[in-house]
Amino acid sequence: MQKQAKAVFEQYLSKKNLKATHQRNLILETFLKTEKHLTHEELYEIVKKKDKSIGQTTVYRTLKLLVESDIAREVDFGDRIVRYEHKCCHIHHDHLICMHCKKTIEIVDSQIEELQESIAAKYGFVLVDHNMSLYGICNDCFK
Repeated sequence: MQKQAKAVFEQYLSKKNLKATHQRNLILETFLKTEKHLTHEELYEIVKKKDKSIGQTTVYRTLKLLVESDIAREVDFGDRIVRYEHKCCHIHHDHLICMHCKKTIEIVDSQIEELQESIAAKYGFVLVDHNMSLYGICNDCFK
């Protein structure tokens, strides 16, 4: 999975006449190893522990490249904070979000995916991408 994402990123950089620098590669590897929804500040905090020479702007710009190359996706869980999650080489998923504690659960459900495809087809759309977040209150907060 990581090899495939790295190859996609290298191809994208080459197409844009950009270099695959040590800093970009470290940011990519760190992002791919982290299985949570990260802000660019959170990713920066992780990366700077590995290499103090990497600045926050470099992390932000590299994340933008990861989004442009379809390796990452920007997500907003209704709090106007942009987070990043894996897109390339990951199965599509949707989100359940607690409105109190902000706990986020990734859900994969083939029936939901089929229904979304069916609805799009009904209205003459070819689904290219989508994002579904369901908001509620988790069990812990509900008690």
